Amino acid sequence: MPEPRLIVEVCNGAPGVIVQCNNNARAYFQHDKEDIIGRMFSELVSSESALHIDQSFQVCISRKQVVSIQILPLLDEHGMRVHRFWVCPIFDDSGEEVVFLDIVGQVEIKDGSALQRERDDALMFLASIFEVSEVGIVVTDERGIIVRVNDSFLRSYGWSRDEVVGANFVSLVAEDERDKTQINHKKFLSVGVRSTGEVKLLRRDGGVANVLFTSATLTLSQNRKYLVTTVMDITLRKQMEQSLRIAKEQADAANQAKSNFLANMSHELRTPLNAIIGFSELMIKETFGPVGNDKYKEYMGDIHMSAEHLLSIINEVLDMSKIEAGRLELAEENLNIGLLIESVCRMMISRAFASNIDIVQQIEENLPLVYADYRLMRQALINLIANAIRYSPQNGKITLTAQIDKIDGSLIMSVEDQGVGISKDKIQQALEPFGQVNENSNMRDLNQQGTGLGLPLAKAMLELHEGTLKVESELGAGTCVKIALPKRRLRTDNKNIDNPS
Repeated sequence: MPEPRLIVEVCNGAPGVIVQCNNNARAYFQHDKEDIIGRMFSELVSSESALHIDQSFQVCISRKQVVSIQILPLLDEHGMRVHRFWVCPIFDDSGEEVVFLDIVGQVEIKDGSALQRERDDALMFLASIFEVSEVGIVVTDERGIIVRVNDSFLRSYGWSRDEVVGANFVSLVAEDERDKTQINHKKFLSVGVRSTGEVKLLRRDGGVANVLFTSATLTLSQNRKYLVTTVMDITLRKQMEQSLRIAKEQADAANQAKSNFLANMSHELRTPLNAIIGFSELMIKETFGPVGNDKYKEYMGDIHMSAEHLLSIINEVLDMSKIEAGRLELAEENLNIGLLIESVCRMMISRAFASNIDIVQQIEENLPLVYADYRLMRQALINLIANAIRYSPQNGKITLTAQIDKIDGSLIMSVEDQGVGISKDKIQQALEPFGQVNENSNMRDLNQQGTGLGLPLAKAMLELHEGTLKVESELGAGTCVKIALPKRRLRTDNKNIDNPS
């Protein structure tokens, strides 16, 4: 017979071993005859098929009817495919008891009905995935004509299948993006790689949806090309992005208005304070005669001190506002940085003396002049030393250094204290405007907290000079603030530096 054929013995109503096979069976199972005879049929097939085969044999024996089974198909040397086996019962002489099973393979050509059924199953499987997907899918041909669309796309955008199938895909795209979409369609088909982007699609009700699309080229027989595009509605996401963008712009505008307001209020805030400070000084000194009561003189001293403290806070806020508003202009000149440091230290030494804090200077000799704004550099150093005094313990030490970096030639200055320090994760907070960090509630001078602008102001003033400010600190081990000015701001010859650029 041209088909594979085997005879299986039945013993006590159960399938037994193979007792005979033909040449096609040996070729199909790729075993010699001696390896087939005497074995169970289920031993010749995959484990996935074995249980099914045993059950089919039992049905054939018990019902005494022909049964068909399918096993893992193979190709023989002639290119034929054995896809199915028929199991026929062979009865004894009485015709009552099944004594053998005649197993005959059904030979099918590769292009036969079994392959057609497999193709149909595969197409049905893919079609079900296409339809149940929650992502919209559109298939277009080389002309951009929609040939297929899934239900998810129709539900999402309100179109009916008759309205979109056969229409050009660009007709569903917002008018201002149609030319670009047409060009991209041809490009995606020619390149043949997956492409992703955003486009605006028209809804059936006249609305516009922002979608994220992914396109891939599908090539079929006869070089027919189709573009399979998945679309996902991101309208809500785009609206949230727009809302966040507007909110940020409004916040930036409000912040700019605040900075402009404070910068413009300079004279209005300072003028009355200068009057209070000036008149209180006249009264303390009894310029126009005695006050007459020592208690009044004490009160005048409190007024004078409070007014100066308030003026210093206002000056810090106004300086920060001017910097943020971009309205602080540098009045640059050649500075002797060593004399500037000595001047600041003399001014701050009285404050340090009250807490028995020693200020030590380590200034490198023959430092070059620096092209900078005197007031801003002085204020930056004052802020750093004031912070060091405020957070240093009694009998502590503050060290100021200034030297030329041996590697890049920049000017490096540092202010180091032995105070409470800052934990590493809060250093950035301390550098933000108003970003006060209270690591230790028992620290000295807690009631003299500043505005939280000392470090940020110093940093901003250094950055106006193209410099940098870096904080190195450890909780309980003190703080070291290092500032650097680039080499281009240093005087390297005997000529005046009118403009370092």
